[in-house]
Amino acid sequence: MSLILIVDDEQSMREFLRILLEKDGHTVHTAANGNIAIDLVGKHDFDLIISDIRMSGMNGLELLAEAKQLRPELPVIMITAYASPDDAVKAMKNGAFDYITKPFKIEEIKRVIKSATTRKGIEQNTTSADDFSEIIGSSPEMTRIFDLIKRIAPAPANVLIYGESGTGKELVAKAIHRLSRVADCPFVPITCSAIPETLLESELFGHVKGSFTGAIANKEGLFQLADGGTAFLDEIGELTPIIQTKLLRVLQEREFMPVGSTRTCKVNVRIIAATNRDLEKEIVAGRFREDLYYRLAVVPIRVPPLRERKGDVPLLVQHFLEKYSRLLGKDVQTISSYALKVLMDYDFPGNVRELENIIERGVALESSNIILPDSLDFSSHRQALSPPSTGEAYFVAAQDENELFTLGLEDILAKVEKKMILHALQRADNSKMRAAELLKISFRSLRYKTKKYEID
Repeated sequence: MSLILIVDDEQSMREFLRILLEKDGHTVHTAANGNIAIDLVGKHDFDLIISDIRMSGMNGLELLAEAKQLRPELPVIMITAYASPDDAVKAMKNGAFDYITKPFKIEEIKRVIKSATTRKGIEQNTTSADDFSEIIGSSPEMTRIFDLIKRIAPAPANVLIYGESGTGKELVAKAIHRLSRVADCPFVPITCSAIPETLLESELFGHVKGSFTGAIANKEGLFQLADGGTAFLDEIGELTPIIQTKLLRVLQEREFMPVGSTRTCKVNVRIIAATNRDLEKEIVAGRFREDLYYRLAVVPIRVPPLRERKGDVPLLVQHFLEKYSRLLGKDVQTISSYALKVLMDYDFPGNVRELENIIERGVALESSNIILPDSLDFSSHRQALSPPSTGEAYFVAAQDENELFTLGLEDILAKVEKKMILHALQRADNSKMRAAELLKISFRSLRYKTKKYEID
Protein backbone atom coordinates (compact mmCIF):
# COMPACT_ATOMS: atom_id res chain seq x y z
CA MET A 1 0.00 0.00 0.00
CA SER A 2 1.02 3.66 -0.37
CA LEU A 3 2.12 6.54 1.84
CA ILE A 4 -0.27 9.42 1.16
CA LEU A 5 -0.32 13.06 2.34
CA ILE A 6 -3.69 14.82 2.62
CA VAL A 7 -3.63 18.64 2.71
CA ASP A 8 -6.81 20.59 3.49
CA ASP A 9 -7.64 23.47 5.83
CA GLU A 10 -10.98 21.79 6.66
CA GLN A 11 -10.50 19.20 9.40
CA SER A 12 -13.65 17.30 8.41
CA MET A 13 -12.34 16.73 4.89
CA ARG A 14 -8.90 15.65 6.17
CA GLU A 15 -10.49 13.12 8.51
CA PHE A 16 -12.93 11.84 5.91
CA LEU A 17 -10.15 11.14 3.40
CA ARG A 18 -7.85 9.69 6.07
CA ILE A 19 -10.48 7.16 7.21
CA LEU A 20 -11.42 6.31 3.61
CA LEU A 21 -7.81 5.65 2.58
CA GLU A 22 -6.77 3.83 5.75
CA LYS A 23 -9.67 1.41 5.21
CA ASP A 24 -8.06 0.56 1.88
CA GLY A 25 -4.75 -0.14 3.64
CA HIS A 26 -2.89 3.10 2.86
CA THR A 27 -0.73 4.93 5.41
CA VAL A 28 -1.94 8.52 5.70
CA HIS A 29 -0.43 11.77 7.00
CA THR A 30 -2.44 15.00 7.12
CA ALA A 31 -1.57 18.70 7.02
CA ALA A 32 -3.79 21.70 7.75
CA ASN A 33 -1.90 24.05 5.41
CA GLY A 34 0.70 24.17 2.66
CA ASN A 35 3.65 25.09 4.86
CA ILE A 36 3.17 22.04 7.08
CA ALA A 37 2.77 19.91 3.95
CA ILE A 38 6.06 21.09 2.41
CA ASP A 39 7.85 20.35 5.70
CA LEU A 40 6.42 16.80 5.65
CA VAL A 41 7.40 16.29 1.98
CA GLY A 42 10.99 17.02 2.96
CA LYS A 43 10.89 14.37 5.69
CA HIS A 44 8.89 11.50 4.13
CA ASP A 45 8.96 9.62 0.85
CA PHE A 46 5.28 10.06 -0.06
CA ASP A 47 3.72 8.17 -2.97
CA LEU A 48 0.97 10.73 -3.42
CA ILE A 49 -0.30 14.15 -2.28
CA ILE A 50 -4.01 14.97 -2.24
CA SER A 51 -4.50 18.73 -1.75
CA ASP A 52 -7.31 21.23 -1.71
CA ILE A 53 -6.74 24.21 -4.03
CA ARG A 54 -8.45 27.00 -2.08
CA MET A 55 -6.64 27.26 1.28
CA SER A 56 -5.60 30.18 3.45
CA GLY A 57 -1.91 31.03 3.33
CA MET A 58 -0.17 28.88 0.75
CA ASN A 59 -2.85 27.73 -1.68
CA GLY A 60 -2.91 24.36 -3.44
CA LEU A 61 -1.36 25.61 -6.66
CA GLU A 62 1.57 27.12 -4.76
CA LEU A 63 1.94 23.88 -2.81
CA LEU A 64 1.93 21.96 -6.09
CA ALA A 65 4.75 24.13 -7.48
CA GLU A 66 6.94 23.74 -4.36
CA ALA A 67 6.27 20.00 -4.06
CA LYS A 68 7.26 19.50 -7.68
CA GLN A 69 10.52 21.35 -7.07
CA LEU A 70 11.34 19.00 -4.20
CA ARG A 71 10.02 15.80 -5.85
CA PRO A 72 9.30 16.24 -9.60
CA GLU A 73 8.07 12.64 -9.93
CA LEU A 74 5.60 12.89 -7.01
CA PRO A 75 1.97 12.71 -8.24
CA VAL A 76 -0.40 15.36 -6.85
CA ILE A 77 -4.20 15.23 -7.02
CA MET A 78 -5.96 18.58 -6.65
CA ILE A 79 -9.42 18.84 -5.05
CA THR A 80 -11.70 21.87 -4.87
CA ALA A 81 -15.29 22.82 -4.18
CA TYR A 82 -15.06 25.52 -6.86
CA ALA A 83 -15.31 24.01 -10.33
CA SER A 84 -13.09 26.57 -12.06
CA PRO A 85 -11.80 25.62 -15.52
CA ASP A 86 -8.95 28.10 -15.03
CA ASP A 87 -7.84 26.30 -11.86
CA ALA A 88 -8.02 22.95 -13.66
CA VAL A 89 -5.87 24.15 -16.54
CA LYS A 90 -3.32 25.82 -14.22
CA ALA A 91 -3.10 22.71 -12.06
CA MET A 92 -2.57 20.36 -15.00
CA LYS A 93 -0.07 22.68 -16.68
CA ASN A 94 1.91 22.82 -13.43
CA GLY A 95 2.13 19.04 -13.26
CA ALA A 96 -0.90 17.88 -11.26
CA PHE A 97 -1.83 14.24 -11.86
CA ASP A 98 -5.57 14.95 -11.85
CA TYR A 99 -8.20 17.46 -10.73
CA ILE A 100 -11.40 16.51 -8.85
CA THR A 101 -14.30 18.74 -7.82
CA LYS A 102 -16.36 18.45 -4.65
CA PRO A 103 -18.70 16.78 -4.07
CA PHE A 104 -16.99 13.78 -5.60
CA LYS A 105 -17.99 10.14 -5.76
CA ILE A 106 -15.96 7.79 -3.55
CA GLU A 107 -15.49 5.42 -6.49
CA GLU A 108 -14.13 8.28 -8.57
CA ILE A 109 -11.46 9.36 -6.11
CA LYS A 110 -10.48 5.75 -5.41
CA ARG A 111 -10.00 5.19 -9.14
CA VAL A 112 -7.80 8.28 -9.50
CA ILE A 113 -5.76 7.39 -6.40
CA LYS A 114 -5.20 3.85 -7.68
CA SER A 115 -4.04 5.21 -11.03
CA ALA A 116 -1.72 7.75 -9.40
CA THR A 117 -0.10 5.28 -7.02
CA THR A 118 0.67 2.60 -9.60
CA ARG A 119 3.70 2.63 -11.83
CA LYS A 120 1.43 2.66 -14.86
CA GLY A 121 -0.25 5.83 -13.66
CA ILE A 122 3.05 7.59 -13.14
CA GLU A 123 4.30 6.54 -16.57
CA GLN A 124 1.25 8.10 -18.21
CA ASN A 125 2.72 11.51 -17.45
CA THR A 126 5.45 10.81 -20.03
CA THR A 127 5.06 10.88 -23.79
CA SER A 128 6.84 9.27 -26.69
CA ALA A 129 7.13 9.92 -30.40
CA ASP A 130 4.32 7.40 -30.96
CA ASP A 131 1.89 9.72 -29.18
CA PHE A 132 2.11 12.13 -32.13
CA SER A 133 2.83 9.57 -34.86
CA GLU A 134 -0.19 10.66 -36.91
CA ILE A 135 0.81 14.33 -36.84
CA ILE A 136 3.77 15.01 -39.12
CA GLY A 137 5.91 18.05 -38.36
CA SER A 138 9.04 19.33 -36.66
CA SER A 139 8.63 23.06 -37.29
CA PRO A 140 8.58 25.47 -34.31
CA GLU A 141 4.85 25.96 -34.88
CA MET A 142 4.10 22.24 -34.53
CA THR A 143 6.58 21.76 -31.68
CA ARG A 144 4.60 24.34 -29.69
CA ILE A 145 1.38 22.44 -30.40
CA PHE A 146 2.95 19.13 -29.30
CA ASP A 147 4.05 20.77 -26.06
CA LEU A 148 0.59 22.25 -25.46
CA ILE A 149 -1.08 18.89 -26.11
CA LYS A 150 1.17 17.17 -23.57
CA ARG A 151 0.38 19.81 -20.94
CA ILE A 152 -3.40 19.98 -21.35
CA ALA A 153 -4.28 16.40 -22.35
CA PRO A 154 -4.48 15.07 -18.75
CA ALA A 155 -6.78 17.93 -17.66
CA PRO A 156 -10.54 17.38 -17.83
CA ALA A 157 -11.01 20.84 -19.39
CA ASN A 158 -12.82 21.18 -22.73
CA VAL A 159 -10.73 22.11 -25.77
CA LEU A 160 -11.54 24.19 -28.87
CA ILE A 161 -9.30 23.50 -31.88
CA TYR A 162 -9.53 26.08 -34.64
CA GLY A 163 -7.85 26.45 -37.99
CA GLU A 164 -8.45 26.27 -41.72
CA SER A 165 -9.90 23.19 -43.40
CA GLY A 166 -7.35 20.46 -44.03
CA THR A 167 -4.91 21.44 -41.27
CA GLY A 168 -5.38 18.26 -39.21
CA LYS A 169 -7.65 19.37 -36.36
CA GLU A 170 -9.05 15.87 -35.81
CA LEU A 171 -5.52 14.45 -35.53
CA VAL A 172 -4.84 16.95 -32.73
CA ALA A 173 -8.08 15.91 -31.01
CA LYS A 174 -7.09 12.23 -31.20
CA ALA A 175 -3.63 13.00 -29.76
CA ILE A 176 -5.23 14.81 -26.83
CA HIS A 177 -7.49 11.81 -26.15
CA ARG A 178 -4.60 9.37 -26.50
CA LEU A 179 -2.62 11.24 -23.82
CA SER A 180 -5.60 11.77 -21.51
CA ARG A 181 -6.55 9.86 -18.36
CA VAL A 182 -9.41 8.27 -20.34
CA ALA A 183 -7.33 7.01 -23.27
CA ASP A 184 -8.84 3.52 -22.86
CA CYS A 185 -12.38 4.92 -23.06
CA PRO A 186 -14.29 5.79 -26.27
CA PHE A 187 -13.28 8.59 -28.65
CA VAL A 188 -16.46 9.37 -30.59
CA PRO A 189 -16.26 11.88 -33.48
CA ILE A 190 -19.14 13.56 -35.27
CA THR A 191 -19.09 16.16 -38.07
CA CYS A 192 -21.88 18.60 -37.29
CA SER A 193 -22.26 19.86 -40.88
CA ALA A 194 -22.50 16.35 -42.36
CA ILE A 195 -25.84 15.52 -40.69
CA PRO A 196 -29.17 17.14 -41.63
CA GLU A 197 -30.47 19.52 -38.97
CA THR A 198 -33.56 17.35 -38.45
CA LEU A 199 -31.39 14.35 -37.50
CA LEU A 200 -28.55 16.08 -35.65
CA GLU A 201 -30.36 16.28 -32.31
CA SER A 202 -31.00 12.52 -32.42
CA GLU A 203 -27.37 11.82 -33.41
CA LEU A 204 -26.07 13.88 -30.47
CA PHE A 205 -28.57 12.98 -27.76
CA GLY A 206 -30.22 9.80 -28.97
CA HIS A 207 -33.96 9.10 -29.11
CA VAL A 208 -36.58 6.75 -27.77
CA LYS A 209 -38.71 4.42 -29.81
CA GLY A 210 -41.70 6.15 -31.43
CA SER A 211 -40.43 9.69 -30.80
CA PHE A 212 -40.69 10.49 -34.52
CA THR A 213 -41.46 8.78 -37.81
CA GLY A 214 -38.79 6.15 -38.42
CA ALA A 215 -37.76 5.85 -34.76
CA ILE A 216 -38.43 2.11 -34.62
CA ALA A 217 -36.15 1.48 -31.64
CA ASN A 218 -34.30 3.30 -28.88
CA LYS A 219 -31.00 4.78 -30.05
CA GLU A 220 -28.00 5.97 -28.08
CA GLY A 221 -26.56 9.31 -29.13
CA LEU A 222 -23.00 10.59 -29.31
CA PHE A 223 -22.82 11.55 -25.65
CA GLN A 224 -24.05 8.18 -24.42
CA LEU A 225 -21.56 6.39 -26.66
CA ALA A 226 -18.73 8.64 -25.46
CA ASP A 227 -19.63 8.42 -21.75
CA GLY A 228 -16.44 8.23 -19.71
CA GLY A 229 -14.34 9.25 -22.72
CA THR A 230 -14.11 12.02 -25.31
CA ALA A 231 -16.69 13.45 -27.72
CA PHE A 232 -15.18 15.23 -30.74
CA LEU A 233 -17.53 17.77 -32.33
CA ASP A 234 -16.10 18.82 -35.68
CA GLU A 235 -17.36 21.97 -37.42
CA ILE A 236 -19.02 23.14 -34.22
CA GLY A 237 -19.77 26.51 -35.83
CA GLU A 238 -22.47 24.86 -37.96
CA LEU A 239 -24.77 24.06 -34.99
CA THR A 240 -28.21 25.66 -35.01
CA PRO A 241 -29.26 27.90 -32.07
CA ILE A 242 -31.52 25.15 -30.67
CA ILE A 243 -28.76 22.55 -30.67
CA GLN A 244 -26.34 25.11 -29.20
CA THR A 245 -28.71 25.58 -26.26
CA LYS A 246 -29.01 21.83 -25.66
CA LEU A 247 -25.23 21.40 -25.89
CA LEU A 248 -24.73 24.17 -23.33
CA ARG A 249 -26.87 22.18 -20.88
CA VAL A 250 -24.65 19.13 -21.37
CA LEU A 251 -21.59 21.25 -20.59
CA GLN A 252 -23.15 22.93 -17.54
CA GLU A 253 -25.15 20.11 -15.97
CA ARG A 254 -23.50 16.99 -17.45
CA GLU A 255 -26.95 15.76 -18.42
CA PHE A 256 -29.30 15.75 -21.40
CA MET A 257 -32.67 14.41 -22.48
CA PRO A 258 -32.93 12.07 -25.50
CA VAL A 259 -35.46 13.06 -28.16
CA GLY A 260 -38.94 11.98 -27.08
CA SER A 261 -37.84 11.03 -23.55
CA THR A 262 -39.02 12.48 -20.25
CA ARG A 263 -35.93 11.30 -18.35
CA THR A 264 -32.54 12.92 -18.23
CA CYS A 265 -29.32 10.98 -18.79
CA LYS A 266 -26.18 11.76 -16.79
CA VAL A 267 -22.86 11.66 -18.63
CA ASN A 268 -19.19 12.26 -17.88
CA VAL A 269 -17.71 13.34 -21.20
CA ARG A 270 -14.81 15.57 -22.16
CA ILE A 271 -15.71 17.65 -25.21
CA ILE A 272 -13.18 18.59 -27.85
CA ALA A 273 -14.65 20.85 -30.52
CA ALA A 274 -13.16 22.06 -33.80
CA THR A 275 -14.04 24.79 -36.25
CA ASN A 276 -12.70 26.56 -39.31
CA ARG A 277 -14.85 29.60 -38.55
CA ASP A 278 -13.97 32.66 -36.49
CA LEU A 279 -16.42 32.00 -33.65
CA GLU A 280 -15.82 35.40 -32.07
CA LYS A 281 -17.12 37.01 -35.28
CA GLU A 282 -20.00 34.54 -35.27
CA ILE A 283 -20.86 35.69 -31.73
CA VAL A 284 -20.90 39.35 -32.83
CA ALA A 285 -23.13 38.40 -35.76
CA GLY A 286 -25.51 36.63 -33.37
CA ARG A 287 -24.99 33.19 -34.88
CA PHE A 288 -23.14 31.57 -31.98
CA ARG A 289 -23.80 31.71 -28.26
CA GLU A 290 -21.15 33.53 -26.27
CA ASP A 291 -21.70 31.41 -23.14
CA LEU A 292 -21.31 28.22 -25.18
CA TYR A 293 -18.09 29.55 -26.74
CA TYR A 294 -16.47 30.15 -23.37
CA ARG A 295 -17.55 26.71 -22.14
CA LEU A 296 -15.96 25.08 -25.19
CA ALA A 297 -12.82 27.22 -25.41
CA VAL A 298 -11.42 26.58 -21.93
CA VAL A 299 -8.22 25.62 -23.74
CA PRO A 300 -8.03 26.99 -27.32
CA ILE A 301 -5.54 25.50 -29.79
CA ARG A 302 -4.82 27.09 -33.16
CA VAL A 303 -3.55 24.71 -35.84
CA PRO A 304 -1.53 26.80 -38.34
CA PRO A 305 -2.11 26.51 -42.09
CA LEU A 306 0.59 24.72 -44.08
CA ARG A 307 1.81 27.99 -45.64
CA GLU A 308 2.89 29.10 -42.12
CA ARG A 309 4.97 25.95 -41.56
CA LYS A 310 6.61 25.33 -44.91
CA GLY A 311 9.51 23.63 -43.16
CA ASP A 312 7.24 20.61 -42.63
CA VAL A 313 6.51 20.14 -46.36
CA PRO A 314 9.49 17.80 -47.06
CA LEU A 315 8.55 15.61 -44.06
CA LEU A 316 4.93 15.46 -45.16
CA VAL A 317 5.88 14.69 -48.75
CA GLN A 318 8.07 11.76 -47.69
CA HIS A 319 5.35 10.47 -45.36
CA PHE A 320 2.72 10.53 -48.11
CA LEU A 321 5.14 9.05 -50.65
CA GLU A 322 5.68 6.03 -48.41
CA LYS A 323 1.97 5.76 -47.57
CA TYR A 324 0.68 5.80 -51.16
CA SER A 325 3.54 3.77 -52.63
CA ARG A 326 2.50 1.06 -50.18
CA LEU A 327 -1.26 1.44 -50.78
CA LEU A 328 -0.99 1.68 -54.59
CA GLY A 329 1.66 -1.00 -54.95
CA LYS A 330 4.17 1.42 -56.50
CA ASP A 331 7.88 1.91 -55.86
CA VAL A 332 8.05 5.70 -55.81
CA GLN A 333 10.81 6.41 -53.32
CA THR A 334 11.54 10.12 -53.56
CA ILE A 335 10.70 13.45 -55.18
CA SER A 336 12.94 15.46 -57.50
CA SER A 337 14.50 18.61 -56.09
CA TYR A 338 12.69 20.77 -58.65
CA ALA A 339 9.33 19.15 -57.93
CA LEU A 340 9.90 19.76 -54.22
CA LYS A 341 10.78 23.40 -54.95
CA VAL A 342 7.49 23.77 -56.82
CA LEU A 343 5.67 22.48 -53.74
CA MET A 344 7.66 24.75 -51.41
CA ASP A 345 6.65 27.76 -53.54
CA TYR A 346 2.96 26.85 -53.39
CA ASP A 347 0.59 28.32 -50.77
CA PHE A 348 -1.62 25.21 -50.32
CA PRO A 349 -5.09 26.75 -49.87
CA GLY A 350 -6.29 23.22 -49.04
CA ASN A 351 -3.46 22.74 -46.51
CA VAL A 352 -2.14 19.26 -45.58
CA ARG A 353 -5.17 17.56 -47.09
CA GLU A 354 -4.41 19.16 -50.47
CA LEU A 355 -0.72 18.18 -50.28
CA GLU A 356 -1.76 14.60 -49.54
CA ASN A 357 -4.04 14.57 -52.60
CA ILE A 358 -1.25 15.99 -54.79
CA ILE A 359 1.20 13.31 -53.68
CA GLU A 360 -1.38 10.52 -54.01
CA ARG A 361 -2.06 11.57 -57.62
CA GLY A 362 1.66 11.95 -58.26
CA VAL A 363 2.39 8.42 -57.07
CA ALA A 364 -0.51 7.06 -59.13
CA LEU A 365 0.65 8.84 -62.32
CA GLU A 366 4.41 8.40 -61.98
CA SER A 367 5.99 5.58 -64.01
CA SER A 368 9.47 5.92 -62.50
CA ASN A 369 10.61 5.71 -58.88
CA ILE A 370 10.83 9.50 -58.47
CA ILE A 371 8.11 12.16 -58.50
CA LEU A 372 8.79 14.67 -61.30
CA PRO A 373 7.13 18.09 -61.75
CA ASP A 374 4.91 16.79 -64.55
CA SER A 375 3.25 14.40 -62.09
CA LEU A 376 2.18 17.22 -59.76
CA ASP A 377 -1.44 18.12 -60.42
CA PHE A 378 -2.47 21.24 -58.54
CA SER A 379 -6.00 22.33 -57.78
CA SER A 380 -7.66 25.24 -59.55
CA HIS A 381 -6.67 27.45 -56.60
CA ARG A 382 -3.11 27.47 -57.91
CA GLN A 383 -4.08 29.41 -61.02
CA ALA A 384 -5.11 32.38 -58.92
CA LEU A 385 -2.12 32.19 -56.60
CA SER A 386 0.88 31.45 -58.82
CA PRO A 387 2.37 32.69 -62.07
CA PRO A 388 0.87 30.69 -64.94
CA SER A 389 2.91 28.09 -66.69
CA THR A 390 3.66 28.52 -70.37
CA GLY A 391 0.68 26.33 -71.22
CA GLU A 392 -1.65 28.35 -69.00
CA ALA A 393 -0.34 31.61 -70.41
CA TYR A 394 -0.97 30.24 -73.90
CA PHE A 395 -4.68 29.97 -73.12
CA VAL A 396 -4.66 33.46 -71.62
CA ALA A 397 -3.04 34.79 -74.78
CA ALA A 398 -5.27 32.90 -77.19
CA GLN A 399 -8.84 32.08 -76.25
CA ASP A 400 -9.45 29.68 -79.16
CA GLU A 401 -7.73 28.01 -82.08
CA ASN A 402 -8.87 30.63 -84.63
CA GLU A 403 -7.25 33.41 -82.58
CA LEU A 404 -4.14 31.26 -82.09
CA PHE A 405 -3.55 30.76 -85.81
CA THR A 406 -4.61 34.33 -86.66
CA LEU A 407 -1.99 35.75 -84.31
CA GLY A 408 0.74 33.33 -85.30
CA LEU A 409 3.52 31.79 -83.23
CA GLU A 410 5.65 34.93 -82.70
CA ASP A 411 2.75 37.04 -81.43
CA ILE A 412 1.58 34.26 -79.12
CA LEU A 413 5.08 33.85 -77.67
CA ALA A 414 5.34 37.61 -77.22
CA LYS A 415 2.09 37.64 -75.26
CA VAL A 416 3.28 34.75 -73.11
CA GLU A 417 6.64 36.45 -72.51
CA LYS A 418 5.05 39.77 -71.54
CA LYS A 419 2.61 38.06 -69.16
CA MET A 420 5.41 36.09 -67.50
CA ILE A 421 7.45 39.26 -67.00
CA LEU A 422 4.46 41.05 -65.44
CA HIS A 423 3.87 38.12 -63.08
CA ALA A 424 7.54 37.97 -62.12
CA LEU A 425 7.67 41.71 -61.36
CA GLN A 426 4.52 41.45 -59.29
CA ARG A 427 5.93 38.52 -57.33
CA ALA A 428 9.25 40.33 -56.84
CA ASP A 429 7.57 43.55 -55.62
CA ASN A 430 8.77 45.32 -58.83
CA SER A 431 12.42 44.46 -58.16
CA LYS A 432 13.86 43.86 -61.64
CA MET A 433 16.90 42.11 -60.19
CA ARG A 434 14.74 39.60 -58.32
CA ALA A 435 12.34 39.25 -61.27
CA ALA A 436 15.26 38.40 -63.55
CA GLU A 437 16.30 35.68 -61.10
CA LEU A 438 12.76 34.25 -61.10
CA LEU A 439 12.69 34.23 -64.91
CA LYS A 440 16.23 32.80 -65.05
CA ILE A 441 17.45 35.55 -67.43
CA SER A 442 20.04 38.29 -67.01
CA PHE A 443 19.17 41.67 -65.59
CA ARG A 444 20.24 43.30 -68.90
CA SER A 445 17.92 40.98 -70.84
CA LEU A 446 14.99 41.81 -68.56
CA ARG A 447 15.63 45.54 -68.88
CA TYR A 448 15.60 45.18 -72.67
CA LYS A 449 12.33 43.21 -72.64
CA THR A 450 10.55 45.64 -70.30
CA LYS A 451 11.39 48.45 -72.72
CA LYS A 452 10.29 46.30 -75.66
CA TYR A 453 6.88 45.60 -74.11
CA GLU A 454 6.59 49.10 -72.59
CA ILE A 455 6.43 47.77 -69.05
CA ASP A 456 7.17 50.44 -66.43
